[in-house]
Amino acid sequence: MKTQIAIIGAGPSGLLLGQLLHLQGISTVILEARTPDYVLSRIRAGVLEQGTVELLREAQANTRMDRIGQVHEGVALSFNGRCERIDLKNLTGGKTVMVYGQTEVTRDLMEARAGNGGISIYEAQDVRLHDVYSDKPRVTFASSGETVTLECDFIAGCDGFHGVSRQSVPSDAIKVFERVYPFGWLGILSETPPVSHELIYANHARGFALCSMRHSMLSRYYVQCTLDDKVEEWPDERFWNELKARLPEHAAASLVTGPSIEKSIAPLRSFVAEPMQFGRLFLVGDAAHIVPPTGAKGLNLAAGDVRTLYRILRKHYQEGRSDLLGRYSEICLRRVWKAERFSWWMTSMLHKFSDDPFAQRIQLAELEYYTGSVAGRTTIAENYVGLPYEPIE
Repeated sequence: MKTQIAIIGAGPSGLLLGQLLHLQGISTVILEARTPDYVLSRIRAGVLEQGTVELLREAQANTRMDRIGQVHEGVALSFNGRCERIDLKNLTGGKTVMVYGQTEVTRDLMEARAGNGGISIYEAQDVRLHDVYSDKPRVTFASSGETVTLECDFIAGCDGFHGVSRQSVPSDAIKVFERVYPFGWLGILSETPPVSHELIYANHARGFALCSMRHSMLSRYYVQCTLDDKVEEWPDERFWNELKARLPEHAAASLVTGPSIEKSIAPLRSFVAEPMQFGRLFLVGDAAHIVPPTGAKGLNLAAGDVRTLYRILRKHYQEGRSDLLGRYSEICLRRVWKAERFSWWMTSMLHKFSDDPFAQRIQLAELEYYTGSVAGRTTIAENYVGLPYEPIE
């Protein structure tokens, strides 16, 4: 079996890369360890930067997104009894974000690939990468009880933090930077109208809270919890009471509660693996980096990697440009570390780390400083809507 690009992982980054390359006549095969239903069951982020939206349009997977996705022109920061709106559109010269769930992005990309006849092999077992430092890398895997060898020009590791791609790299060839945060997010989905038409990020003495949404009758809410907390310790009534306690008064008073249809606890971490390229293996998205969700950067950062790799590979195949292949890691990492910084900053500014009153006052001073001037608000807005992409020339 042969292809030009072997893509490991059928999450949004793998599917997006496959779709973009397919539209340029570059052949791809996607290998995924799980079933399509399992991939679609993952509850993930829902805020898309404008650059991600434009990339999905370039991939011709935007019809439903443009019809039902919600464009947001601002975001609110709540602290010390105040609620400050960051006017994203006016502060960034017209840029916005779109609320559209990652599950929906994945479904759209799956349908686009199926419509184009792209090859995606689900439930691929025992996936192994071979000869990535040679000019003839290959991937072996088991499917329907048979061992298959996939010969390719390049391998894109889009299989997430726990995937085989990064684990296939020799330990002495990779350097890891990591910070694990001492708390998690307890999140619920409820078939209720959102408390606000824009996201609210809340700093409170009891801990962080976030009000988000998927659409007009599906809300996503989070409260900071300990790493020892269990989902079963948080019945709906306790969750709603805690969320109300952490929100500004006007939001708490208008909050519509209801039964949760999904409830889970997610730990928070910052993680970067350097480099992101090993011979003809490219790490993409969560395979190379993780951000805490506070800055809404996870999926968007993966889309940035996809954009960079797609443009490099397109120039390689269509223009014979081999000089760009070795620049993938350095280009991506510059953007990755800026997003890591913003996500760390948002996390540090909004969460309760201890009962230390000095630390709490510093947080409030930080929030007052950044929301108290056009320069500070612009800094938040520019990072939230997504920093500019580096040109591939």
